[in-house]
Amino acid sequence: MKNTFRNIDEYLLLFPGEVQEKLDRLREIIRLKAPDSEEYIGYQMPAFRYKGKPLIYFAGYKNHIGFYPGAEGIKNFEKNFREKAYKFSKGAVQFPIHEALPVDLILNILTFKIQEIDQKNPEI
Repeated sequence: MKNTFRNIDEYLLLFPGEVQEKLDRLREIIRLKAPDSEEYIGYQMPAFRYKGKPLIYFAGYKNHIGFYPGAEGIKNFEKNFREKAYKFSKGAVQFPIHEALPVDLILNILTFKIQEIDQKNPEI
């Protein structure tokens, strides 16, 4: 996308209703799990920072929601992605638009990412 977004609300407006709803639900899940996190736009995608470190990125597409927990986040949950037949790469997983968001899996990934940051930054 060539646009520059100042915030997640602006980003969401680019998408049709169904995709907006899924992206907003994902945003809500992240806020609930990491209430002390900060929203921002990173790499032209919605993102959250926890203790000053990137926690998660996500993005909307025509057929899926891209969820970017980083290499360790993917590696740790690869079995889950295979079981659900989700497409994934070294740093991202795709949640199909026509399926419900896997809330439990997303929460588990967020827990893992928060613990990862806490272990690297225990004093903050």
